[in-house]
Amino acid sequence: MTAIPSVTAADPAAVDASFREALAHFCTGVVVVTSLDGSQRPVGMTVGSFTSISLDPPLVGFYAGRTSTTLPHIAGRGRFCVNVLAADQHELARTFAVSDADKFAGVGWFRGRDGCPRLTGAHAWIDCSITLRQTIGDHDLVVGHVEALAVSGDSDPLVFHRSIFRSLKDAS
Repeated sequence: MTAIPSVTAADPAAVDASFREALAHFCTGVVVVTSLDGSQRPVGMTVGSFTSISLDPPLVGFYAGRTSTTLPHIAGRGRFCVNVLAADQHELARTFAVSDADKFAGVGWFRGRDGCPRLTGAHAWIDCSITLRQTIGDHDLVVGHVEALAVSGDSDPLVFHRSIFRSLKDAS
């Protein structure tokens, strides 16, 4: 058996060079978190760090970079919608991953029960109110209490692996 060279925290330069590559081997789901800004205009961002936290009470969470221009709007509103993207929505994921763009131009959406945008064609929607925002390293953890949700159909989810958007069918 061949030994695989490892990188340790004692060598920060090597960690910096290898960290993203190592994490790229972990497959994540892809969601777009949406809300409204202070002028009631839609805002949103692509997130690959979404997770279920608790069933009782129903809580979900995501991490956003502290330099995000969208996160302050979401936090200011105190509410957000998690749009679980379907396998065919990779272009939508790219659109919402860009900073300082009109992300909703040409995008189909409608207002959820609390006004937050629900993206047309999303696999599922989860409406939440923020219960916690905690700075951790260079990101903020945002925890939301699930207030409403819907699954739109039987589509496969969009996943991100090795820096490429994929469908589950790609893995078979």
